[in-house]
Parts: sequence; structure tokens; C-alpha cells
Amino acid sequence: MKINDIQFDELGPQKIIHLYSPKIGLKAIVVIDNTALGPSIGGVRVSPSVTTEEVARLARTMTLKNSIAGLPHGGGKAGIIADHNDPKKELYFRGFAIQIKDLLEYIPGPDMGSDEQAMGWVFEEIKRAVGLPEKMGGLPLDKLGATGFGVAECAEISCPFASIELNGSRVAIQGFGSVGKAAAKFLSGKGAIIVAASDTKGTIHNPNGLDVKALIDTKDSTGSVINHKKGNIRKPEEIFSVDCEILIPAATPDVIHKDNVRGIKAKMVLQGANIPATKEAEEILHKRGIIAVPDFIANAGGVIMAAMEYAKKTEKEAFEAISQRIKTNTKLILEKAKKENRLPRQVAEEIAKERVLKAMQNSE
Repeated sequence: MKINDIQFDELGPQKIIHLYSPKIGLKAIVVIDNTALGPSIGGVRVSPSVTTEEVARLARTMTLKNSIAGLPHGGGKAGIIADHNDPKKELYFRGFAIQIKDLLEYIPGPDMGSDEQAMGWVFEEIKRAVGLPEKMGGLPLDKLGATGFGVAECAEISCPFASIELNGSRVAIQGFGSVGKAAAKFLSGKGAIIVAASDTKGTIHNPNGLDVKALIDTKDSTGSVINHKKGNIRKPEEIFSVDCEILIPAATPDVIHKDNVRGIKAKMVLQGANIPATKEAEEILHKRGIIAVPDFIANAGGVIMAAMEYAKKTEKEAFEAISQRIKTNTKLILEKAKKENRLPRQVAEEIAKERVLKAMQNSE
């Protein structure tokens, strides 16, 4: 069933809430998709263009991600309709926190446009958030690079399924933000060669490999990878057609679609972002023999660490959990997908949904 572009099915969504505070100009959306496995965890996305449909799709991704990672949490997501550089950002987050104070089935975390500091503001207001600053007892996801670490661990298991040797493989990263930078660092540590990276300003490409530390420093100090001197500057969208073995979309939704998917030269797409490829694009990749490892498998590192923080685990325990759970799930999904000649996403969704539906039946 579909109502106003929101897809409803046997899992949810359970609640769709629109928040508005005329006093401060806050406009926000919260979608709680499913809580059968426990209170929902999901990030707060800050963007002028974020929509209810996008938040609902992301909330479903969190349901599947938490389920398949074996976490005692359901899926939820929020969106604040604003620019992430808005000077009223702190005011928005504090107002948002106050409005969700009694929404106990939703635990907010960092996402695109929000960070540890933002979660600190939320926690100060309602004592409920994950991805907190270290000084508040948190395991800072971005600083530690939890999601990017998980992507690199996923790559280690995925590569043999795509007949790739990770050591020496060429990697292109679309979206060189917190996830992209961490993925580059951890993958290069495993011997991969980062040949291209992009952001909204453009793509930097060097077929002989980019100096990852220097590239990260350039991004942090100037705001864009195109200011890195040792590479050729290309358009942002040209990242998708770079010669490489591994392509990592690590930014916004639906960047891989029917109009650009046939230009992809990679043998494998590791989804560092949530919902970075359309359903049609994934089907085309599958027909072309390109493995697309689903977002809720490849990028689960962040939410696993968030759940570990919520359970008061240590940084070491969190990283061990990320590695073990992502590697186990990647192997399980890709082996089954290969054996049955099916899309990895189809296989992963079936397993994740089965766990949620079982929990729903047990709670009745």
C-alpha cells in the first residue's frame, strides 16, 4: 500500500511525525519504521531538500540494518529541513530534541549534516542520543571512522566474490565526507589504491593512486578534493565512470541510476551511503555481473558502534563487533546470492525481514 509516496507493508512504518516550531522556524520529520526488535536507532539528516519519503526509506534501511546486524534495535530516522551550515543549527537541534522528548521509541544519532556535537546538544536536552562526543562518554562515530572501517572490512570478504584481490585494487569514492575519508584510510591500510574521490565541487583522479593522508588534509583544510594538486580535476558525476575495481558511493541517495549505471567500470559496488542506488540500477548491475553489496550490509559499522555505545561497551569491543558482524553477514549474503543467482539485496532483505517478522509474532 502506498499513501502520498510512502510505502506501507507488513513491517511499517509505524509512525510518521512532522514537527514544526514557529518560534524558531524548525521543520523536521521523524519516521519510526519498526520497533519489534527494540527501540529504534537512526540518524538525524540535515538538508534543505530532505523529504518525508526519503526519511521513510532511510528508516526502513535502518530496520533492515539493525536486524541483520543482530542488534536489539528497530529502525527509525529523522530529517531536519535546513542547511547544515545554518547559524541556527544548535537552536534547531535543541528544539528538535525537546519535541521528541516523549518519543521514547526513537534514539537519534549522527547522519549527513549532523555530528557528535549535534548529538551532544540533543543529549543535554533529553538524555537520549548515540554518537556522543568523547567528553560525554560517547564513541564518536565520525572521529573513529566506524562506518568507513566497516566498509573496509566488508571489502575484505566481498572481493573474492568479484574475483578481486583487495591488495592492489583500484578504488573510487563518491562523496569524500566522514564515511568516504574513513573508508579511504582503512582500505589503503589493506593495500587498496585510491585512484579517485569526489565531492560536490568535482572529482580528483590519479590512475597511479592518490596520497590518502594528503587528500584528507586537503579536503579538511580547503573544503574540496579538487584542491589536491596531484591529480586531474573532473566533473563530480565522472567519478562513476572511472577505471577501477571497487566503486564506493558514500554520499546521498539514488546517485546510481538508469542513466549512469551502464558507465560504471568497477567490478564491485560497496554501498557506503544509504540507498545510493535505485532498484533498477541494482538490477542492471547484477545483469552486468557487477556485485552490489547492499547499504545495510556494507555500511552498518556506524550503527553497530552506536548500539555498542548505548550498551556501554568499550571502543575495542565496538570495533570487534563491527568486524565480526559485517564479515559474517557479508559472507552469508554473497554466498547465498551466488548460489541462487539472485541480487545480494534480495537475499539480505529476506533474512532481515524474517527476523523482524518473527519478533513481531513473538510480541503479539
